[in-house]
Amino acid sequence: MRHRTVGELMTSGVVRAHPDTPFKEFAQLLERNDVTAVPVVDEEDRPLGVVSEADLLRHAAACEDPAGLLPPARLSPRERARSEALTGQGLMSSPAVCARPEWTVVEAARLMEGKRLKRLPVVDEAGRLIGIVSRSDLLRVFLRSDRAIHEEIRHEVLDGTLGLYPDSVDVQVHEGQVTLSGVLERHSQQQALVRLCRGVDGVVAVHDRLGYRADDTTGQPVGPAGRR
Repeated sequence: MRHRTVGELMTSGVVRAHPDTPFKEFAQLLERNDVTAVPVVDEEDRPLGVVSEADLLRHAAACEDPAGLLPPARLSPRERARSEALTGQGLMSSPAVCARPEWTVVEAARLMEGKRLKRLPVVDEAGRLIGIVSRSDLLRVFLRSDRAIHEEIRHEVLDGTLGLYPDSVDVQVHEGQVTLSGVLERHSQQQALVRLCRGVDGVVAVHDRLGYRADDTTGQPVGPAGRR
């Protein structure tokens, strides 16, 4: 089975900035390139942090209300310092949390979720910036057609990985949801098939309607009719 990688989904040719890039230039970079964040890199093109729209908006949120209707913003000393920063060094969220191009969607998504990030700079083995991957990039795997998912399960999962005849299991795919029906020889085959199908790119859910004739996970036969 082959999974799409971060390197295939990422945007290359990333717009970069540096620690001494001024505030206004960040605003211009975001607007001119229609992006929501810019990595900040050092002299060797290694990411130091990221400046996003939220980082720039912090400056406006910290300002006094011109109409005098709102109370002053309550900011911690660190937040106050970042709101007053004028260059990338002070504006950026750091350190940079990065991904590698060989990572799977699952690896990148778990890191994003765990760190509550919307994007990850992608670096090569030397730590140099080669791209950026966003939440929307990762979600592109769910644009795969039902037909492509169906063919992968039949030929790569059933035949190629498990060594089963593709017609031994009825595979139905609708809107990314997979329904498996039929009777397999062993319980372990049923468990493996369901697990592998869940890992196929673009699969939203797997509905298990499989039976098996022998429970080789406990050594006890199920009986002539099998388990359904």
